[in-house]
Amino acid sequence: MQTDINVIKALHIIFVVSWFAGLFYIVRLFIYAQEAKEMEEPKKSILTEQLLIMQKRLWWIITTPAMVLAVIFGTWMILLNPAYLQMSWMHIKLGFVLLLLMYHFYCQKIMFDISKGICKWKSNQLRLWNELATLFLVAIVFLVVLKSTLNWIYGTIGFFGVAILLMLGIQLYKKIRAKK
Repeated sequence: MQTDINVIKALHIIFVVSWFAGLFYIVRLFIYAQEAKEMEEPKKSILTEQLLIMQKRLWWIITTPAMVLAVIFGTWMILLNPAYLQMSWMHIKLGFVLLLLMYHFYCQKIMFDISKGICKWKSNQLRLWNELATLFLVAIVFLVVLKSTLNWIYGTIGFFGVAILLMLGIQLYKKIRAKK
């Protein structure tokens, strides 16, 4: 019985979406945990305890299993169609996936540091860190959808354009928040 590659592709996409959702939200929880450090007791202790529980559940029940399953279904698609590995866009995509895996495990390190009370990241630094996952998402989706039809000059300009817009958005958010 031949496996329908479209079912595997659909499952891969579902788990990639779940993985990114977890990565986006875990860093938000890190930001909230760092900001909770500035609060008065008992609010500080209550929030810190709740945020640590939320981080662990999100990481071990959603984010990491989604990452594992996204990698499994992606690898399965390549095994069913090894011609993917002859396409230059796939090499670039796999490079971004490798960087995303490194991002994932560094987020895990941050989570462990926060649970030990030794995280040195400031909330603004974590906001920037959170946007890195967005850049990976944009790059990977454009590579997969446009494949070799993407003009690399425009793609590179677009990639850095998105990065600049994200940084400007963060600066605007900081100014608005400072006024409150």
